[in-house]
Parts: sequence; structure tokens; C-alpha cells
Amino acid sequence: MTSSFGPSRAGHRRGALLAAVACCLVGASFTANSVLGDYPHAGGQALRYGLACLLLLPLLGRGALAPLRLLTTRQWARLALLAAVGMVGFNLAVLAAERTAEPAVPGVLVGCAPVVVAVVVPALDGRRPARAVLYGALLVAAGAMAVQGWGRTDAAGLLWSAAALAGEVGFAVIAVPLVRPLGARLLSTAACALAAVEAALLGVVLDGRAWLRMPDPAESAALLWQAVVVTVVGFVCWYAAVGRIGAERATLFSGLIPVSAALTAPLVATGSYGWAQAGGSLLVGAGVALGAGALARRPAASGAAGSPEPSGTPEKGVTVPERAAARQGQG
Repeated sequence: MTSSFGPSRAGHRRGALLAAVACCLVGASFTANSVLGDYPHAGGQALRYGLACLLLLPLLGRGALAPLRLLTTRQWARLALLAAVGMVGFNLAVLAAERTAEPAVPGVLVGCAPVVVAVVVPALDGRRPARAVLYGALLVAAGAMAVQGWGRTDAAGLLWSAAALAGEVGFAVIAVPLVRPLGARLLSTAACALAAVEAALLGVVLDGRAWLRMPDPAESAALLWQAVVVTVVGFVCWYAAVGRIGAERATLFSGLIPVSAALTAPLVATGSYGWAQAGGSLLVGAGVALGAGALARRPAASGAAGSPEPSGTPEKGVTVPERAAARQGQG
């Protein structure tokens, strides 16, 4: 039997790096959100995702849109749900929560996403959660809470924060069956196009003619950061990571979101980074290392969670049945 541990470990390392980059960029976007408090929320999301879609299109190459014609009605519905829940819904929920709650409140609840995903994804596959991933997720959630603390809120702030948690979980879970047929770049492009349309329609319904206006220089910079860096770069990295290491392990890295937000907040005088944030960052790092298999004695332990094994390309994964069949063939 020939061993495939070498390529698998290399693929896991690259997937982990892609997930870390994506989540650090998203964390920095929370700081950018503080600049967009007075901008029409739905209109801002429409601008962000519309611009991101236009920037992603040239990166696809000729004929890259062909897989969209092969999608079933159910897959298109899943793609629209991903855009509505995991993109537009998530961002609007965070912005709505921050109207009556301090930013730490939605941040803490969103930091619980790894725990939810570590339970939900295995349940959908008909299996038990992997202990290492679940324990790592609990450490990540505890670290995220330590980094951000707990701020003032009311019932509305808590409800919107819970909605943001649902959006974060949906962003990972809903997309899983779409990563393989579309790949990271096309999935990001199609989701951004749908999200831009959905946000525009929502803006017209909620705000009427005031749904869009010319942003001022600070708002323009924040929207550009979210469109170019967080969406174009971050989304492609994220879905490439999901294709390599699976949603359970990729979501562990969302613990880096509050860490990145805490590190960048002092740059715009919206927060500080002290001993609590440092301790929480260490907890997040330990949880990620445990759940991602970095602390396992044997390389084979990285496949114990039942998430996709990394493949030779950054945009496709190998399912559990395919992995079992391959091992039987090797034997």
C-alpha cells in the first residue's frame, strides 16, 4: 500500500493557511463596519457585492461560467439561500445588532460558530462529531469571548446577534455541496452576484429612494476594503479552504475573526489590545491547533473527523465514500 500522508498533510497545511487568511480579513472588516454606521445598510451591501462580482469575473477565465448551466433548480435555490443568509443576512444582522449592543456582543455569539458547525455538519452526514474538532471548537469559542469580553446590550441586540450567528453558520454549511461543482472562484462570483441583487431589492423595499447614496471618502474606503480585500480575496480563500479541509475544520479558524478585529481596532481608535485579548488569542490558537489536527501524533488523525480529504486542486475535495474506496483499492 502506498502512503498518501505527504500530499494530504501538505494539502491540509495549505487549506489551513487559506482559512486563516480569509478569517483575518473578515475580522478586519468588523473595524471597517464602524465607519459605515450611517450609510444605508442594504445599499452598502449591494455596492460591496456588486463591485466584488465585477472584479471576480475577469479572474474566471474563458468558459468558466459553463458549470452554472449544469446546476439544478435545487442547487440554484441553495446558492440564493447562501447569498441571502450567509452574506446579506449576516452583515445586516451584525449592523442591526450594533445599533443597540456593543460590538462585542455579536462578536461573542459569532465566535460560537465553530461549535455549532462541529455538531451540525456531522449530523447532516449521519455521523458523530469528532472529539478533537468539538473540543477545539469549544476552546476557540472561549478564546473569542475572552478577546472581546461582553458588552452592553438589550433583547433586540441579542436577537440580531443570534441571527448573525445563524448567518455565519449558514455561510459555511449551505455552501458545502456547491464547492465541488463550482470551485471557489465561480462560487464566490455567483454568490456575490445574487447577494448584490438581493441587497438592492431589500434596500428598495426598506429604504425607498434613500437606499443608495454617494459615499463620503471614509465610507468609500471602507466599502472598497470590504469588496476588494474581504470579499474577492477572502471569499475565494475561504471556499478553497472548505474544499481542502472541510467546513468543520475551516470554521475553527473563524476564531481568528475577533482576534483580527481586536488587533486592528486600535488603528481606528475603536478599541485596545491588552492582556485579556492576548490570553484569548492563545486560547483560539490552541483550539485551532487541536481541532485541525496539528497536535495529533499520527498524520492519519487529520481525517478522523470525516471531513473532505484535501485533493490536488484548491477547489475540489474528496468525499468520505471516495476516500474509503480509494483505500480499498490501495489495499
